[in-house]
Amino acid sequence: QVQLVESGGGLVQPGGSLRLSCAASGSIFSINFRGWYRQTPGKQRELVAGMGSGGGTNYRDSVKGRFTISRDNAKNTVYLQMNSLKPEDTAVYYCNVIMRGTAYWGQGTQVTVSS
Repeated sequence: QVQLVESGGGLVQPGGSLRLSCAASGSIFSINFRGWYRQTPGKQRELVAGMGSGGGTNYRDSVKGRFTISRDNAKNTVYLQMNSLKPEDTAVYYCNVIMRGTAYWGQGTQVTVSS
């Protein structure tokens, strides 16, 4: 069993920053993919940032240059640094890990960007 616990969400003003964390516990091995998704009411969950096993990254166009995904293998943790936040970044953010073909999800953390 694998558990993913997210933290770091909250309310921030436009232009502000937040760092999300996702700590994995349990039987962790051979992670193929780490990613952050977000979802707003009535819309499909969308990929925001992803990192492959080799460390290569990809980002949604709307967050390029503002968000950075990173990892700490020793802590089994993946991060999402979010800068220059905009109201349209408001969503529930979920971390995702794929190991041996199985996808695991965190419980989600709310990010609200508002003045």
